[in-house]
Amino acid sequence: MRDPIFTKASSTPDATSLLKSLAFQMGFDLAGIAPASKADGFHHLTSWLEKGFQGQMDYISKRAPAYQHPESLLNNVRSILMVGYNYKHQIDEESKSGKGRIAKYAHGKDYHEVLWEKLDLLLQEFQKTFPDCKGRGVVDTAPLLERDFARRAGLGWIGKNTMLINKKAGSFMVLGALLLDMELEPDQPFDFDHCGTCTACLRACPTEAFMGPKVLDATKCISYLTIEVKTEIPLELRGKINDWIFGCDICQDVCPWNKKSIPASDWNLWRNPDLESIDLVELLEMDKATFKARFKETPLWRRKRKGILRNACIALGNTGGQEHLKALEKARLEDEPLIKESASWAIEQIKRRLGL
Repeated sequence: MRDPIFTKASSTPDATSLLKSLAFQMGFDLAGIAPASKADGFHHLTSWLEKGFQGQMDYISKRAPAYQHPESLLNNVRSILMVGYNYKHQIDEESKSGKGRIAKYAHGKDYHEVLWEKLDLLLQEFQKTFPDCKGRGVVDTAPLLERDFARRAGLGWIGKNTMLINKKAGSFMVLGALLLDMELEPDQPFDFDHCGTCTACLRACPTEAFMGPKVLDATKCISYLTIEVKTEIPLELRGKINDWIFGCDICQDVCPWNKKSIPASDWNLWRNPDLESIDLVELLEMDKATFKARFKETPLWRRKRKGILRNACIALGNTGGQEHLKALEKARLEDEPLIKESASWAIEQIKRRLGL
């Protein structure tokens, strides 16, 4: 696939300024333009896949060639507007018996829906001035190496924990992209790495998922284990998951750049404090209808009831006490094998820990 040929006559700097201005009006915290050429890190992706670090995420392998060039997502694409949406907020980080933790990005409405809506509105507003421009809004379900293009758009650097880091906003951001068939003025790529000698994120990971700086073995990552794994979680990793039931923030929480980063503003419109800490017994007692009613519009719906209840059992096995055994005994009677097995494991863990 050949890179697009850019012609300076195809657009004006005014279009670039307008697009960025509209992005900030939509509530995005960062916005930058990258040329739509081959992805810089495609060879890193293929090497990562060859090592099997994707685990059960077969969809990445199946569509791997599409990651090579954004043209796979939009014909005649010329430019990509990369945006960052800050979700940093303060919560009680302390582990509590009987409570399950959820990654901060999932403390509200599904961010995919939020970003898709914002990107679609952004494109519609831009097309009022440039009606011939075609575009497509992309969040992380499409084959685009977003962090690659975000770095190229000047939004930050890729840290040792593989997250995009911005000096002011840190890494608590979800990324989106607006692909356009119009050439825009590109921003200067971010060519510096400000992680220095710090290895806090690598050392803090309880499952030792980092094989080195910027190399993540997803099969050991708590986020992968609690979200992507559809089967039983490996026994040797269960105890290290602690009380996480959906995702993990550890490698971001310890990052010095997140200690000083600015908090979210627009994202708070979608925030749901009820998702910041979940009562695990209450979760185990939810039937399918109750679970759907509570989580349908949230990221947790992605893992469905059986996956979340599997995680809840493991979290109780790691942190629960005798008062939680009754709920786990009931969960062990579930028809779903995944829940039954995890509940049995949790009961054994609690009894062994308490000497029962």
